[in-house]
Amino acid sequence: MVDQARARRLAKRISSIVATAIEYEVKDPRLRFVTITDAKVTGDLREATVYYTVMGETLDAEPDFEGAAAGLAKAKGVLRSKVGAGTGVKFTPSLAFVLDTVPDAARQMEELLAKARAADDAVAKVAASASHAGDADPYKVERDTDE
Repeated sequence: MVDQARARRLAKRISSIVATAIEYEVKDPRLRFVTITDAKVTGDLREATVYYTVMGETLDAEPDFEGAAAGLAKAKGVLRSKVGAGTGVKFTPSLAFVLDTVPDAARQMEELLAKARAADDAVAKVAASASHAGDADPYKVERDTDE
């Protein structure tokens, strides 16, 4: 049984090593816009899952997800060697690369929140110029004081 804190520390170290290696040592142009976001290590420290995102060359460009996945698959052996040298653990964990969907989910939530704000603003504009239907207090009855 391995301490979970140790697994978290190792995962953090692995993500740092892989990110540095991709940025400075691996010369694959497909990995130019890859960013390592997180890593998880199993409890027995044998397998590591590395999460990544891919940015487009410009704000309007669509990211090359397939090219990044192929580049990471090709560089997996070199990256695992770097992780083994950088961590010093007895058994170097195998690496699996998974596309991180958190940024896309966050962008979709931001779009939904923007739509909800716009709908709230439209309702507030209509409510500001609205008037009551009928009298202000339909249950109020005028009484004659003469009776």
